[in-house]
Amino acid sequence: MSEPGSPVLASRTRSKAWAAYTADPLSVIGLVIVVAIVALAIFAPFVTPYPDHVGPTGDFAAMNAAPSADFWFGTDVIGRDLFTRIIYGYRLSLIMAIVVLAIATPIGVIVGLVAGYKGGWTDYVLMRITDVFLAVPPLVLAMAIMGFLEPTLMNGMLAITAMWWPWYARLIYNVTRAEAQEGYVLAAETVGASTAHILFREILPNCWPSILTKMTLDIGFVILMASSLSFLGLGVQPPTPDLGSMVADGAKYMPDAWWLTIYPALAILLIVLGFNLVGDGLREAFEAES
Repeated sequence: MSEPGSPVLASRTRSKAWAAYTADPLSVIGLVIVVAIVALAIFAPFVTPYPDHVGPTGDFAAMNAAPSADFWFGTDVIGRDLFTRIIYGYRLSLIMAIVVLAIATPIGVIVGLVAGYKGGWTDYVLMRITDVFLAVPPLVLAMAIMGFLEPTLMNGMLAITAMWWPWYARLIYNVTRAEAQEGYVLAAETVGASTAHILFREILPNCWPSILTKMTLDIGFVILMASSLSFLGLGVQPPTPDLGSMVADGAKYMPDAWWLTIYPALAILLIVLGFNLVGDGLREAFEAES
């Protein structure tokens, strides 16, 4: 019989989790979508037909060209290839999502861990601050923050980060409240383990499935939120290719130049759908692993 924590048992657990993930065809489709989009974003300079169309320079001889063999998704009002700009828009969106979650997740996790374990006034103060942020609709809060800042990529990421950490704080708070009553935590307290040890070495590892699942789901939602800010003119500014800005700019030329709006909108839909399907699959995999 394999001992707990042995390589054999760990391998069996991973195999069981992978089997649970691949059991759902939608999860596999989501993984294929995400891998394809990430690969295109990473290798954008090599896979896009007109990488020089990322900036303000276009081809005035090909203005508003409909989709064709030369321009798969058509061109915009100054002749820039829309397919190229969408792929670079994916790159920008993924960078923004990674940076936002890399900042918001640790903040929310620490707040949730401390509030859930310490209880009392610490719990009350931290979670009431969290509730204040959660009470305001996310897009409204981001718009209010951006109203005081210059519409740049960095400021857009800061605005989204300010509204995103409370969701992790609430999630980890609930998990920590439940885990704090488990025997392994009580045993650590009995032997005199420090609060930091209990929080980060005992409780946090049991929070990782919830954190990773939420992060995967949130990548799509962060991209959607960033695109919404750009659509309203509060996000990334031209000529930087941004999916939300492309949808907003193209809406002015509907329905004649329909491709200017339809393709960027479908690109947003595709990446959000992909990460949501992967997140659902991860949840099933973690449940099978436990």
